[in-house]
Amino acid sequence: MTILWDYDPAAIDTYRFALGGDALQLNSAPRVSRALEEDRNQSLVVIGPDIDLDSACELAERERIDRPELGVILLRHRLDVTALAQALRSGVREVVQADDQTALADAVRRSVALTQQLSGHGTNVGGRDGKIITVFSAKGGVGKTTMSTNLAVYLASTGAKTLLVDLDLMFGDVAISLQLMPHGSVRDVVAMSGHLDDQGVQSVVTRHEESGLDVIAAPADPADADRVPSHVVIELLRVARGQYDYVIVDTPPSFTEHVLAAFDVSDLTILIATLDIPAVKNLRIAINTLDTLGASKESRTIVLNRADAKVGLKPDDVEAALKAPISANVPNSLTVPASVNRGVAIVLDDPRGPVSLAIRDLADNEIRRRFGEDLQNGAKRSFSLFGGKK
Repeated sequence: MTILWDYDPAAIDTYRFALGGDALQLNSAPRVSRALEEDRNQSLVVIGPDIDLDSACELAERERIDRPELGVILLRHRLDVTALAQALRSGVREVVQADDQTALADAVRRSVALTQQLSGHGTNVGGRDGKIITVFSAKGGVGKTTMSTNLAVYLASTGAKTLLVDLDLMFGDVAISLQLMPHGSVRDVVAMSGHLDDQGVQSVVTRHEESGLDVIAAPADPADADRVPSHVVIELLRVARGQYDYVIVDTPPSFTEHVLAAFDVSDLTILIATLDIPAVKNLRIAINTLDTLGASKESRTIVLNRADAKVGLKPDDVEAALKAPISANVPNSLTVPASVNRGVAIVLDDPRGPVSLAIRDLADNEIRRRFGEDLQNGAKRSFSLFGGKK
């Protein structure tokens, strides 16, 4: 059913052509929120042109976290770039000229199709039930992208069909870290929103030939970050999980709308820390934020990178500050920046080195075993921090 939020009593008749005969008109934000709470099957909210922009964006922002499959369409008497940008950042799917009934009808159709896909009612051509793993840190420079790329390369090298998505849409480094020349990016998915399928995903993928990993790069232009609505990220990840065994998501060091969207659909969140006070403090805040958002504590794991660095802090200090256990320790090594500068994944460049062994151990224990993969014929052995067999 469609909810029309509009003050004009005649609005339901005005937009009947586009909304259909079963639309429900409400005249206040609390009534809309109550209707959405009482009926979880509501799939679309159309917000009238006289509703204050900030109020409309507040509703869209609030609902997208709890119900990413809910569509919100905003009507305006005239379209301007500022209103459009604010609306899309808040999670509004489309902004439509109020007097263009045909455009509204098309927007409604696209939104309904996207909601069905996000709710699992769309066609899943791939037929897989892949797992989405989001790698996050609340501070830059902790080795997050290196961890993402090497985890993804290792998983791909085990024979698992793996996709790495660079969600740092302004300054993503995944492509350059793997010496890739991408022919598509996350930005290209926007044009396919509402009807994205397996073929559409493959059209923006770049293959890392050495490992067989597929990569969807960040846009080359940082300005494109604002042109990617959060619902596009959700749609991309949910379609991709039907094609891949694992979808690894690299992220920027902040809670952007795109990162929140990835958290919404992730099966596992890997949080990266290092032995420095700012990184630990920021990660503590990030954990508190995830708790506030209702994220599952069981679906997150903490990794301490450069765990043996002699900087005055110890892993025990980090665990005490975070009030959470560290699941894996990755040692410090000069081979890591050297491999990054050459654009070669360290798990391929130095497969028996301590860093590679620690990353393999993380992938085997926290990803492959967690999701029920049988390692009898794969990387059965695990290794200690500095390379000795356990």
